Amino acid sequence: MRLRNEISKESFLRRMRRQRLKYITILPSLVTIINGACGFAAISFASQGAESATGQFSYHRLTLPYFALSGYMILMSMVADMLDGRLARMSQSTSSFGGQLDSLCDIISFGVAPAFLMLKILEHKIGTLEINPVLISFLERFFWLAAAVYISCAAIRLARFNVENEEDESAHMSFVGLPTPAAAGVIVSLVIFHQETVPDILTNPGRAWSTGGVVNFLLDDLLLYLLPILAVGLSVLMVSRIRYAHVINQYIRGKKPFAHLIRAIVFFGLIIWQRQFALILIFCGFAASGFLRWLYYSIIHKNQPITGESTTALE
Repeated sequence: MRLRNEISKESFLRRMRRQRLKYITILPSLVTIINGACGFAAISFASQGAESATGQFSYHRLTLPYFALSGYMILMSMVADMLDGRLARMSQSTSSFGGQLDSLCDIISFGVAPAFLMLKILEHKIGTLEINPVLISFLERFFWLAAAVYISCAAIRLARFNVENEEDESAHMSFVGLPTPAAAGVIVSLVIFHQETVPDILTNPGRAWSTGGVVNFLLDDLLLYLLPILAVGLSVLMVSRIRYAHVINQYIRGKKPFAHLIRAIVFFGLIIWQRQFALILIFCGFAASGFLRWLYYSIIHKNQPITGESTTALE
């Protein structure tokens, strides 16, 4: 019996080795590859930003700091990540190949790229400070550790999603753990705010309060040094079992109340009016929403005494 099982196992493995991928869906796969390419571009721009210090990328009428441009490339990856799965479901061409390719590109765009961007901007920042070399060495190791923890948890989050994912669209109403694009969005939104808005606030002569040392410390120094702590917190949320709402499926897809349209208009208005503040509000608010909901239902609401009819029924 044991010999028969071993023979059948060997024949199964031989059949698996002979299998070849014959057909793939072109359009969703191309969009997924664009996702990974944008993530790679984000890494490249972050590296150039670290080398050129305060240098800026200029093309035609576009002028952006390299670190901010790296953040925008990660945002473009998010757009591609939203489109590829939608295209595959609309064409009824979801496959294991597409899921694996999507996760490989996601680990580049939402794992490696934001961690590398955070690491480079922090290394550049501490390089401009005149502090104890021992403290600099400690901070550099802490920054690297926070980035490594973030990448590791992002990989675990994506691998777990591949194992537990269901192709049925009705099953995609919520996520278990903070999605990797949302975690990357928190880091990216803070970096873009620091690179585009903070210099204007600190140097604008029309705002007398902005020249104070306290404001400079809060916006320029403390904001950056919070990034590794946030990265560790985001890592825990990614591998947690806290549920996060699927915004598109729950609030946008299908027929919804009129109030949802008003909220969508307000969000788009914020993005057009002040995209840096809007990005922070959207991503940080989404990351905090699942945690606060879990905190309320698992701790606060659970410890509330049962009163009224429920208490009578239990008695």
